Amino acid sequence: MGNLFWLLLGFVLVGSLNADEVRFYIGTSGREGAGILQGVLDSKTGKLTTPQLIAEAKGASFLAMSKDRRILYATLDLGQGNGGVGAFQLRDGQPARLLNIQPSQGTNATHVALDQKGKVLLVANYGSGSMASFPLNPDGSIQPPKDFFVYQGRSLDQVRQEASHPHGAFVDQLNRFVYVPDLGLDKIFVYALNEDRLESLTQCTFELSPGSGPRHLAFHPHLPVAFVVNELSLTVAVMKLDPHSGQLSLNQVISSLPVGVSAKGVTSSAIFCSPNGKNLYVANRGHDSLAVFAINPQGQITLIQHMLNVPATPRGFGISPDGHWLVCAGQKSGTLNAYRIDSATGKLSDTHQSVVVPAASSILFVDTK
Repeated sequence: MGNLFWLLLGFVLVGSLNADEVRFYIGTSGREGAGILQGVLDSKTGKLTTPQLIAEAKGASFLAMSKDRRILYATLDLGQGNGGVGAFQLRDGQPARLLNIQPSQGTNATHVALDQKGKVLLVANYGSGSMASFPLNPDGSIQPPKDFFVYQGRSLDQVRQEASHPHGAFVDQLNRFVYVPDLGLDKIFVYALNEDRLESLTQCTFELSPGSGPRHLAFHPHLPVAFVVNELSLTVAVMKLDPHSGQLSLNQVISSLPVGVSAKGVTSSAIFCSPNGKNLYVANRGHDSLAVFAINPQGQITLIQHMLNVPATPRGFGISPDGHWLVCAGQKSGTLNAYRIDSATGKLSDTHQSVVVPAASSILFVDTK
């Protein structure tokens, strides 16, 4: 009852926004993760409101938003390791309303994504080594899965790569292909997307160096380029993307850590490209830093900054739609911090604006365009 009381009390604060405020959502996971929260960023100062709980949901570690910004999708923990995905209808000034839940057909659902048309939901099951696609109903609720893929094998790291561990599913800008980085197999699986069906393109499967541990992927907004963050090798792989076949080819590999820094106990996590395509950002857990890269016209990257002492164990972060702000979630510190993005260089500066959010794991900004 205590959580519900402050949940309802807080809605008056986030029901409507003024011109200088930007709304974002926070996924949480672990024992202290309450569910899905909503926060507001002041786009002039970087000040963060105290986020308010809008939906109690166990295992809501990753989020995706419908194209009309009415429905929020989240990974779920359905108990005993079983993964799920839920659809939540957003309502200003009220709690989000659960539309429905579908089992993810696997364990430890870790990532959700929508295709560019907002008709298909993709879910990666990290624990069981599988990925499923779910068509969506007109009201945004989730249908049973239409396609389901299971991965098998292992790679170099006997602890982290003893089996398949897909960590996400990412749809290209043209809505033609889906890319699934598998941390456990050091592979990126490729699928052709035809309306609400997926076709496996086995000939396009890309293999990274053993022990890389590909985790997440970010597409350049204008170039046929994809950036892959490798969690275990602490590197970023720059990939050329053939927009006709979906084939990936390696263009560059660069470390996400400063030269000479020990990699012991460090793993990379989130990766995002700036809206203008000029910069790339990567989070390093353990080193607790944000690496900032400049992107040249050919899509290659150069390290230009490490923002140190970010919230401990930065599992996720988000960039505001205008590209002026970055909000970083520290899963261990239980805090969110706001950073100003320099419009000329893309470098970060700490605004010292911070709020408490236990077990924060991902940040999702709302693009109002």
